[in-house]
Amino acid sequence: MINDLRDILARSPKALAQDAAGIAAIGVMMTVALYMPTLF
Repeated sequence: MINDLRDILARSPKALAQDAAGIAAIGVMMTVALYMPTLF
């Protein structure tokens, strides 16, 4: 766990931003998929 955090902190901000964007995109897609049946 600590080693994982250390690896993340050692990475460049650009890579960190890309990871955050990817996680956010997955979260948005999951949310849309969950709420889609109620919209239609």
